[in-house]
Amino acid sequence: MIISQEIEEKQILINDLEINYKISGKGQPVLILHGWGGSSDSWVQVQKILAEKELKIIVPDFPGFGKSRTPSKAWNVDSYVEWINGFIAEISKAYGEPIEPFFLLGHSFGGRISIKFAAKYPGEIKALILCSSAGIKPKGEINKKIFYYLARIGDYLFSLKPLLRFKDGARNKFYTLIRKKDYLKAEGVMRETIKNVLDEDLSDFLPKIKNKTLIVWGKLDRMVPIKYAYIMKEKIPNSQLIVLPKAGHSPQLDLPEKLAEIINQFIET
Repeated sequence: MIISQEIEEKQILINDLEINYKISGKGQPVLILHGWGGSSDSWVQVQKILAEKELKIIVPDFPGFGKSRTPSKAWNVDSYVEWINGFIAEISKAYGEPIEPFFLLGHSFGGRISIKFAAKYPGEIKALILCSSAGIKPKGEINKKIFYYLARIGDYLFSLKPLLRFKDGARNKFYTLIRKKDYLKAEGVMRETIKNVLDEDLSDFLPKIKNKTLIVWGKLDRMVPIKYAYIMKEKIPNSQLIVLPKAGHSPQLDLPEKLAEIINQFIET
């Protein structure tokens, strides 16, 4: 399937899971990992720009997202990390040339996976780019439980007939307030998966990253506040930080041209 003149959408089988991905351009390979609840679609604008810079851009839909199949049982961070190895191996076979070493870019949840992948397999990547990355576990787990039960109570109250018409609006405001929208809206296997993912703090893996690392963050990010950008900058040895004053949690949507320029400049160095 052709998404545009430059981007092809294809499917590949990884461990009995049909995986959807977008690929474009020629040159140095760049693997982009999207955030939780997102898909490769959210990176199309950046992908188009980078594909013109002598780069091969590969953006898969994670298992359980976009057009990729959902795993039969809950995964954790390590499951996704090992899945990347399988994906790269199969892509290399499909195109008859090795994809690694590659530049690895992870956004939000994808950044979480990228952190652990880089720490475990530094030789497989040329450099790391973390964009509004998750991975550091906030303190106060009791708050998460309180918010969860408040959400359950609110869901019941707004299901009552007099309040039913206000339910969607109230829910969205509540999710925004507590910043746990992904956790509360996930269902089935993916709900168990995000619980596994959120339970792991990757702080200890940050100093183990040996690859040159670029950290890009939106100053207006409310999902993963910018304070975590500075923590990552401090803990990752060979890293630099670029803050985008007018971007939120998704710079690839807020400022695609600017983000693509930053990524390309980093790769060129």
